[in-house]
This record gives sequence, structure tokens and C-alpha cells, in this order.
Amino acid sequence: MTATKEGVAVAGDADSARSLTELVGVIRSLLGENGCPWDKEQTPWTMTDYILEEAFELAEAIRHDIPAHSTEATRAEVMEELGDVAFLLYFVAELYERAGHFSLAESLDYARAKMVRRHPHVFGDLHVDSQDELLVNWERIKRSEKNGEGEAPKRVFESLPKGLPPMLKAYRINSKAARVGFTWADDEDQKRHLDGEWQEWLEAKASGDQERMQEEFGDYLFSLIEYGRRHGLKANMALDDANVKFLNRFNAMEELASQEGRDIADLSLDEKNELWERVKAR
Repeated sequence: MTATKEGVAVAGDADSARSLTELVGVIRSLLGENGCPWDKEQTPWTMTDYILEEAFELAEAIRHDIPAHSTEATRAEVMEELGDVAFLLYFVAELYERAGHFSLAESLDYARAKMVRRHPHVFGDLHVDSQDELLVNWERIKRSEKNGEGEAPKRVFESLPKGLPPMLKAYRINSKAARVGFTWADDEDQKRHLDGEWQEWLEAKASGDQERMQEEFGDYLFSLIEYGRRHGLKANMALDDANVKFLNRFNAMEELASQEGRDIADLSLDEKNELWERVKAR
């Protein structure tokens, strides 16, 4: 192994470098003179939906590979999806390089330098006493980074992707606001605010004003996401887990009904609840 100021080279680095070189070689063949007609028609813009789709598939595979239930099959799924995402990223990088805009090496060097700059507690002499302090310092460094010579520091939410799903975006907004000190003094204050938002929702519901109901319901959800964040919970992941749990149980209900010669759609609510409780007990 070779130790450096910015990292440690491990035994598998040579294999990874070889594999990446071969992957780029495949991409260049696909885009070459005798390459694939479909691939040769692609642009960075046409690839964005594929990147999003594969990123979601990777996230889903990782969430299925939780430590308590990790298997060779779930790990293999993560490996496959990780490779699919890597392929698309390198594919887009090759498109930009062929257009003469920037090289893959420039992109990777930029990312490496940025990570070193934003981790002075690892690569420099800064000492931090807590993760909260670390995150505040991270945000300070990000805001001090200039877009160009002579330009003002970046705004707090400038780097927030506009296309983030709403629940994930709400989490990131609350997180970024907290890093610059714009948050409740303690968890109890935030809980009181959450309770207040719930009362405002009840009042809006009682009014029957649909527009007001939507606004207050949104405010309550936004505050509930912050409540979870302050307790180390990511609402997007928690809801995804709840979705999966419900679907698994409902599928099991349908299977039970089918085994008994019944159609789930024809059952009464009491009969459906009875199946639900049997599935939960299992």
C-alpha cells in the first residue's frame, strides 16, 4: 500500500483502474465509427432520465441490502446497479470530452480537490468536537467557494437540486437551514411548532377551504420532516420502508385469500382486516 497526504492506495486499486480503463474502452467502441447507432445518437441531455432511473434502482438495491437481511443475492443486486450507474456517468463524461468541453480526468480531479478542501479535519489541521460542528464547517466552506473570480459566495440553497422529490427536498432544506443556525433552539421548541402546525391544519380542515387545507397540510408535513431529521430519521427512507412493508403484507393477504379460494376484492372490510392481522402475526 502507498500512503499519501490525501488518501491510501489499497491492494484492489490496480484491479479497479484496469476495470475502469476497460469500461471506458467499451464506451469509446460504442461511440466509435463502427459503434452502436443508438448510442451514437445520445447526448448528455438525452441521458438524464436514464441516470435518474438507474440511481433510483441503485438506492432501492442498497435499501434491500440492510445488514440484518443482507444476502449474496442482495449484494449482487447492489453490485449490478452500482455498475450501471458508473457506466452512465462515464458515458456522459465521454460525450463531454468528445465535444471538447472537459475531460473525465478534469472532472475527477475537481471532485478530489473539492473533497480535500471540504475536509480540513481530515486533510488539514482543523479539529472538530462533534458532527454538528463538522456539518456547520462543511456548509461554511461550501458558501465560501466562489463561482468565479470576483463573484460573491454561493447562497445557502444555491446547490439544492430543483428536481429533487419534494420529501427529500424538504429534508435537505431543513438540514441546510440548520447548518447556518436558522432552526429551533431545541427539540422541544420544534415539537411545539409541530403541534401548532397540526392545530392550524385542523382549523383549515374545519373551514372546508381546499386551498387553505393544502397549504396547512404542506406546512405540517414540512415540520414533521424536520421533527424526524432532528431525531436522526430521514422521512424519505422511513416512508419508503413503510410502503414496502404495506405492499409485502398486502401481497401476503392476497396469497392467503387465493389459497382459500377467495378473491381479495370480494371480501368485506372485516374479512380483509382478519387477513391483515393473520399476516402481521406471521
